[in-house]
Amino acid sequence: MEIAVGDKLHMKKAHPCGSKDWLVLRVGADFRLRCLGCGREVMGPRSKFEKNVKAVVQE
Repeated sequence: MEIAVGDKLHMKKAHPCGSKDWLVLRVGADFRLRCLGCGREVMGPRSKFEKNVKAVVQE
């Protein structure tokens, strides 16, 4: 799956704020994402986030 910095991800499960959309801030072995609903930033392993992506909107 090709994911680059600046892409918007639509996830399968919603963040607790209710938004399913995230902005990619960093890629590599880990991803850093910002929730587009509340602005919260999270960082985690690529494998975890790639399983939960429903669609990629490339910017």
